[in-house]
Amino acid sequence: MLSLFKKKNLNKTGEDTTVSSEELLNEAVEQSTEEEVETKLFYSPAYEPAQELKYVYQFLNLELSPLKPNQISLSGVDLKQDGSVTVTAFIRNSLSKAIKLQEMPLLLLDADGKKLARKEFDLSVVGEIPAKSSVPWLFSFGAADLSVEGELPKTGWKLAFELKTQKKHALDLEESWANSLPEEDKVRLHQLVDGMAAPKPGEVNFMGLQAKKSEDGNLHVTMLIRNGSDKNIQLQQLPLEVTDASGDVIAKGGFALNDFEVKANTSKPWTFIFPSNLVLKEEIDLSVWKAYPPQQNQ
Repeated sequence: MLSLFKKKNLNKTGEDTTVSSEELLNEAVEQSTEEEVETKLFYSPAYEPAQELKYVYQFLNLELSPLKPNQISLSGVDLKQDGSVTVTAFIRNSLSKAIKLQEMPLLLLDADGKKLARKEFDLSVVGEIPAKSSVPWLFSFGAADLSVEGELPKTGWKLAFELKTQKKHALDLEESWANSLPEEDKVRLHQLVDGMAAPKPGEVNFMGLQAKKSEDGNLHVTMLIRNGSDKNIQLQQLPLEVTDASGDVIAKGGFALNDFEVKANTSKPWTFIFPSNLVLKEEIDLSVWKAYPPQQNQ
């Protein structure tokens, strides 16, 4: 490894890529009065280079440009190709707190942004990346990860996080609802979904829309099933409990949904009917109510 960084030639051959913590970690950007952030060198317990190489890393880190607050950067240092490709880069954190990255895809790009390679890396093995720090790390791409043939560029390349483009959360109506629901109700539902904050990535939650007791004693509960995942979900069975203004459980039961699908990043309304024998109170107060799968009741 040391041969890559001869003391007479300490120039880094890669470029830098930078993203905000909000883009990468899906968390609100912290307010900061700092205009620039210098990052201090830190070594992960999982990678302890030789002393000579530490000197090289120290020199290279001092040459890095400052970051703006609340940024995470990959600063390309060296690329070695020998069947597989080994990329040396600094993982830089300008936040005022430590971060820990998880499994995520990284791209190797040329100077024009053309993809040279892509691979999913488990970055949790890096460990905690302290506030305002630079952590040197080695990234290995196998031959199967490469998108091009032949020799890769010696300079101008860059390592980048592959960010998912989050689709806008939208209303999803079952065909039967789309065909039967009055147009003004469709408009109201669209406005409701558009006006709410989307579920957190990967989260599935339930929001009550309407509850009413029919003359025959059945309880009709309409809910929005909200899918914050980037994948469609299938619901086969759904247990539900309903509480009224007193906080008492007024109905409970399980519903078979027959391959009920909620598309990625959508909210789907559905009405659940509790027959009278599952309604546990005669007199109920629906001025305030809540419906939820039992495991979601906090």
